[in-house]
Parts: sequence; structure tokens; C-alpha cells
Amino acid sequence: MLQFVIKRMLIAIPVILGCLTLVFFLIHFLPGSVADLIAGEEVSAETISQIEEKLGLNQSLGQQYVTYLLNIIQGNLGQSFVTNEPVLDKLLAHFPATLTLTIASTIVAITLGVVLGVLSAVYSNTFIDNVVRVISLFGISMPNFWIGIILIMIFSVQFNWFPSIGSGSLNQLVLPALALGISGAGVITRLIRNSMLDVLNNKFVTTLRSKGLSERKIIIKHVLRNAILPTVTVIGILFGEMLAGSVVTETVFSRQGVGTVIIGAINQKDIPVLQGAILLISITYITINLLVDVSYSVIDPRIKREA
Repeated sequence: MLQFVIKRMLIAIPVILGCLTLVFFLIHFLPGSVADLIAGEEVSAETISQIEEKLGLNQSLGQQYVTYLLNIIQGNLGQSFVTNEPVLDKLLAHFPATLTLTIASTIVAITLGVVLGVLSAVYSNTFIDNVVRVISLFGISMPNFWIGIILIMIFSVQFNWFPSIGSGSLNQLVLPALALGISGAGVITRLIRNSMLDVLNNKFVTTLRSKGLSERKIIIKHVLRNAILPTVTVIGILFGEMLAGSVVTETVFSRQGVGTVIIGAINQKDIPVLQGAILLISITYITINLLVDVSYSVIDPRIKREA
């Protein structure tokens, strides 16, 4: 197991490097000058030149890239071009809110997806199954921001049950977590349904029934456990999608997370902040997928890992 974890960590290094490289060059090809944004309007060319020299923007793109990588290796994400605040401190201050939202959304997606998926499989080709499949299709098809706006209109404006903005309390977490989690629930519902239908057709289920086991025990203890393994892989992917989707969702609900930081960095072309945020999200995504891979052996001990 340890060899497997080490191997996956080594594989993650070029993945992170690829993300950093892609983002670095894409950001530098964006129109506009950082020095112009910082200096403001009606400034001399000499002032612009001094700002570029101070920020290292007068160097070639290759030199800036090498300098950035060397700083990353030393644990230095640089300073914000706009506020002069250390990037790492800025991200760590906002990351807990984003991570909380992503975890809560994942819990919503898993809970709704498993419950609806089991119902759909157990009552296959019935009215319940048809309703669940329509719900799952709705969740998959609708964008997160649209679901968020609908939730605000119903539960915040109409009924005044939950606040529509902010990130300081549990009540402020409910609507954005639902907005992100509903789409993930649609995917999990379909996977659970299809996997359970495959398992239910196996001969061992007939054997369990002939032994007199209750249907509930067969479904939960045996069928669901065998059917849930393919879903675990998707949960890791969904977590990454929700982490990325939090950028838009946090904007809709005015949450002070990494998403807000990214939007601000894009508008102000604050390159170090944007690069640092992408790095943080990439590392988090890779770590979650590593944990998902390791969890396979816990769910199904028959699975053996190759070092």
C-alpha cells in the first residue's frame, strides 16, 4: 500500500507541473498590461517601466517562468501585484470556506445520489423509477449557477428560510451546497441504479434470498456494497468539478472563498494570485483522488494494488 501511495504521489508531480505551465503561459497571453492596471490612467512611460522592472515583467517570458518554478520549489508563491500581500497567506485565509462548501456539496451529492439510485434500482421500470430518472436528468442538465438562482428565489426570497449571501454560518452554507450538490447527485443516481441492476441479476442474490435473508439486508449489505465501487471513482472526479464549480457558486452567493479571489485576480490580472489559486486547487484535487484510490481496498478487500 505504501509503495502504491508513493507511486501515485510521484505521478502527481508532472500533473501539477503541467497545470502550472499551462496556466502560466495562458495568463501571460491575456490582453492588457499588469503595469497599466497598477499605475492607472495618465501615467508616464517611465513609471510603467519602473513598475515592470519592480515586478520582474521586463524579463523574457522564459526567465519569468524559471523564476516562478524556483520560487514554487522554495514554497514561495510570490506577492499580489495589486495588494502586495503574500499569495499564500491570502489563499489560506479564503481556502477553508471553499473547502467547506466543496465537502458539503459532495456530502449532498452522495446522500441524494445513493438514496435515489437505490430507490430507482429497487423499483425499476415503475413510476418511482421514472420520477427519479427525470430528477437525475434535471440535476445533470442544469448549470450550477442557474440552480443557485432558483434556490435563492424559492428558499430565500419566497419563504425566507435561508440567507442568500455570506459564508459565516451553517445556514449560509445550505443553499450553495445544494446548488453544487444537485448536479453531482444526478450523476451518482444513474451510476448507482445501473450498477445495482447489474448486481441484482447475479446468482448470489438469488442464493441469499433462498437462505431467507430480508430484502433490506440483501440490498444494503450485499448489493449496494458491490455496486458502489464504480461510484467511488466518480466521487473523486465530482469533488474536483465541485471545487472548480465553487468559483461561480461563490460569486452567486457572495461567499468569501477562493472563487472570489480567482474572479478578482482575473479582473485585476493579478498573476501571482491566480497562479497560486490554480496550484492550490490542483494539489487538493490530486490529493482527494489519491484518497479515493486508497479507499478501494477498504470498500472491497479483494482488490490488490500493484506497487
